[in-house]
Amino acid sequence: MSNELIINANTEEVRIALLREKQIVEYHVEQKGNQFAVGDIYLGVIKKLVPGMNAAFVDVGYEKDGFLHYLDLGPNIRSLIKYTKEVIAKRQQSAFLKGFSLEPETDKMGKIEEVLQKNTPILVQIAKEPISSKGPRLSCELSLAGRYLVLVPFGDSVSISKKIVSREERQRLARLVSSVKPENFGVIIRTVAENVDLAEIEADLQNLLAKWKEGFENLRNALPRQKIIGEVGRVSAILRDMLNDNFDNIVVDDKLLFDEIKGYIKQIAPKQEKIVRLHNGKGKIFEVLGIERQLKGLFGKNVPLPSGGYLVIEHTEALHVIDVNSGSKSTSEENQEATALNVNLEAALEIARQLRMRDMGGIVIVDFIDMKKAENKRLVYQKMKEAMADDRAKHTILPLSRFGIMQITRQRVRPEVNVATLEDCPACRGTGKIGASIVISDVIEQNLIYLIEKNNEKGIRLVLHPYLAAFFTKGGLLSKRWKWFFRYGRWVKITTDSSLGINEFYFKNKQDENIEI
Repeated sequence: MSNELIINANTEEVRIALLREKQIVEYHVEQKGNQFAVGDIYLGVIKKLVPGMNAAFVDVGYEKDGFLHYLDLGPNIRSLIKYTKEVIAKRQQSAFLKGFSLEPETDKMGKIEEVLQKNTPILVQIAKEPISSKGPRLSCELSLAGRYLVLVPFGDSVSISKKIVSREERQRLARLVSSVKPENFGVIIRTVAENVDLAEIEADLQNLLAKWKEGFENLRNALPRQKIIGEVGRVSAILRDMLNDNFDNIVVDDKLLFDEIKGYIKQIAPKQEKIVRLHNGKGKIFEVLGIERQLKGLFGKNVPLPSGGYLVIEHTEALHVIDVNSGSKSTSEENQEATALNVNLEAALEIARQLRMRDMGGIVIVDFIDMKKAENKRLVYQKMKEAMADDRAKHTILPLSRFGIMQITRQRVRPEVNVATLEDCPACRGTGKIGASIVISDVIEQNLIYLIEKNNEKGIRLVLHPYLAAFFTKGGLLSKRWKWFFRYGRWVKITTDSSLGINEFYFKNKQDENIEI
């Protein structure tokens, strides 16, 4: 099964599409300069204690204070507070915890006012990014994620992913990691560490310790609300968590990002460095590979299923609702029960894909087509579990109820991804009326004459909607473009972009820069 990561970068954001067999299974948008990403560690200031909620509100520099619940403090919160104070006061001379005297663990049933004090500094990690009107969700159980390991300061245990089932392999990994881990640091061994040799695991551990040391240096001179340790970017995080031998291509259209990714791959998986490619084509990468078209078709309210059924997806503040409809497939099977089962099985695969692609979290209610047989309900339940097995977000799936309703909870750590599929007409700006569309050809020609005769531009490229492009290119030697060539002695390259409105266009020069007119 082939996997491809396609990355489109511009001045404002980075768009990331994970393709499996050429179909989008995950889609992420990362704003450049984005703060408060999951995994970032900040030096916060406790602004308010709320005993009734057994929680605190912490100022980390966001417009809304972050929320920190008592259960997210972790058992070693007193050791963390002590370490933070010692480092800020410059009494702690080493980043590492050898010889550091840990404080007693806190009681799980304790009160937050017994542990924290107002207006004091505290190290916190972003557990959930700001969503809607809420500030970030915070945790004091700090962890640093690497390729094979997760480093947990102020712990001492070695935990192993449950997905590693071989008893011999679990014992081997526990023995190896216990032999190299430093004092007062716990370690979680990730699934990808299975069958990896000690040298690679130890190198990953040293990278994490170097990251912790860098955070220590930042903390020594930090001001409140300052970022102490930053998580890797979304692209690197996806590669760190998902890169395996099944990846065929990583294609990026930005040179700086290409160099960054190539360097990161060389660090974590040198044998796969060759799969990273730079897109040099004139067209937009998402347009050339058909991703733009997929996004427009998959992020709407109605999502078609291959055999004629469709999903209706509604979003509310409290939950997401998905309705499964048979559509034109209702007469293609022997009986209603068979039709319902086949559509529901097909819908389960698409729903799992939609949850990952839109990063939908919280409560999801799925209204499947009614089925009478208990065995068929079990088949749909099993299909949904199998389809969501590769989902990295924590989730729980309940069997279908008597009414054909399935309830799903899925971890939400970032705002839901959304792609606008309904657009204001670029010509009328939503008024419902436009000037004569045929006039747009005259406008383009006037601009072209200006660029050629007044600016003496060479190597001009015209980018416009496919329908409009056809108007200028169809007809061979009788086409508009050939007439321009005979009249002005310049060949104008024409590139299509279906993301543009039907009468939108722009020109690019020889250096592939937009030409201002």
